[in-house]
Amino acid sequence: MTPKPFNFPAKRTTALFLLTAAAAAAAQSTTSALPSPLPALSAEKIGAEIHGLIRTARAVSTVASTVVDYEFSLRGLQKDSDQYRQAISQVHLRSAKRFLKICEANKGFYVKAGQFVAAQKVLPREYSSTLSSLQDQVAPLPFKVIREVLKDNLGPDFSEMFLSIDEQPIAAASIAQVHRAVLKSGHEVAIKVQYPWIEQQMNFDTRTIYFLSKTIAWLYPQYRLGWLPLVFAKSVSSELDFVREARNSEIAAKNFRNNKMVRIPHVFWDLTTRVVLTMQFYTGHKIDDLDFLNQIGVDPEKVAKSLTELFAEMIFVHGYIHGDPHPGNILVSPEGCNGFGFSLVLLDHAVYTVLDEDFRKDFCQLWEALILKDAIKTMWLGERFGAGKYSRYLPIVFTGTTIESKYAVGISIEEKETLKHDLKSLLFEDVSSFMESLPPDFIAIMRVDALLRSIIRKMDASRVMRLLTYTKYAVYGRLCPKSDGEGESSKILRTNFCFAVKAGFFSFISTLKYLRILLTVFIGSIDVIPWRQKLKSVQNYLYSKINCDSLGLLVHSVFLLLCIRPSALF
Repeated sequence: MTPKPFNFPAKRTTALFLLTAAAAAAAQSTTSALPSPLPALSAEKIGAEIHGLIRTARAVSTVASTVVDYEFSLRGLQKDSDQYRQAISQVHLRSAKRFLKICEANKGFYVKAGQFVAAQKVLPREYSSTLSSLQDQVAPLPFKVIREVLKDNLGPDFSEMFLSIDEQPIAAASIAQVHRAVLKSGHEVAIKVQYPWIEQQMNFDTRTIYFLSKTIAWLYPQYRLGWLPLVFAKSVSSELDFVREARNSEIAAKNFRNNKMVRIPHVFWDLTTRVVLTMQFYTGHKIDDLDFLNQIGVDPEKVAKSLTELFAEMIFVHGYIHGDPHPGNILVSPEGCNGFGFSLVLLDHAVYTVLDEDFRKDFCQLWEALILKDAIKTMWLGERFGAGKYSRYLPIVFTGTTIESKYAVGISIEEKETLKHDLKSLLFEDVSSFMESLPPDFIAIMRVDALLRSIIRKMDASRVMRLLTYTKYAVYGRLCPKSDGEGESSKILRTNFCFAVKAGFFSFISTLKYLRILLTVFIGSIDVIPWRQKLKSVQNYLYSKINCDSLGLLVHSVFLLLCIRPSALF
């Protein structure tokens, strides 16, 4: 039988011509914009424009090839058939590999875009797993270029402020490179210097990415991905303002000023501008460097728990969330006087999500509902967040269980089969509609949580640890008052005293409520968690409480005594 010839749809054909024409038009407009005589423009600027057009041409070619692949490979297949699912998985993988190649070839913001897509775990796993291999590393610029940037921003005599500056960078990424230096005062610092041409390149590349995403949205209106380039562009633009990054780091440092586990580099404002950031230097290794952790005798599970507590506090208590917690931005330092033998150094504060107070408290409630398997409340809160009919999938996103599951920390064989069926029935159109319905803050939390889970998984930490840690901070964040720390000087003493009393009381109540949830989860999961594992979890929990302060031990002792009649308190 002679196969039916493939006629590429007219709409797709038009789009491919438009893509080609757009690239040609860009080249023409750039050429026509060149003044005469040509030498009036610097060679660097001409080179940058040409290189930008080359990157755009690569991107257009990749998108066009991908459109053809999807159209040709899936034609004639029923969407609900196993043949369609197998075929689309193969196309996803081929397309992801194409995008990986273009990101590696174009570098810069394309690498950041690829990393951003990889962190969106709701996208097809072929994309996230393939693009997760991208590394934001580039060849460093010669120091003579960096010296000119420092002169323009710190003054022609900037070198007199330093005892020494290492001309060999300790890190070089797509936006900036970092040099180690020593101030005249003896302080060791890290100087982050932005590349002089990076803002022009960002504007060029983000416009290209936005144009291509709009084209894809026009070709496939059922795939609602308009939120993706907008969120990415906002994130990238924030990374170019080092003054904003410095302010973010100071707010984060203030939030964790009483936390001995966390270290946030101090900013030297007299040596900081929009494109130069000078901060305190800390030694350390990437948090997922297991060889280093073994070398200094630190248990990776303890590090994973400390990391989880750090971000749980950001999400549920402060509502001020570091937006890019990949391993390169979180160091483990053997320095510290906290009794744990290590501390966490938090770097790169360019992107933060600031949660509205009502949103933060609603999210605390959502997490409680997810852990207690309160389906009605989960659906109600999902409606408040804008998820609509997709609210039933929130437990899958955060806890890996279905909304009908009886347990939050375990899943039965029957429920596994139900989960597989639910996921199998989901089409990419459903996923994209779900993401489009969510507010940006919710998407930011999902991205951060996905990055944290990736790190925790490498450290072989239990999933239960993450769920219960989040629960503890969700309970505390919902009940306890939030201090802005900016009270007027005349009211500081009274305000701080009243706040401390109020916070202490609600801390006591939240501890009791958390332990009640813990017992509920523990008792409810008896059928799905082996008793040996449960016994070990309880043993570890009690051991941690025995080693806490005397007040905390008293609180937990009182609660255990009153557990016999929990209705007396709740």
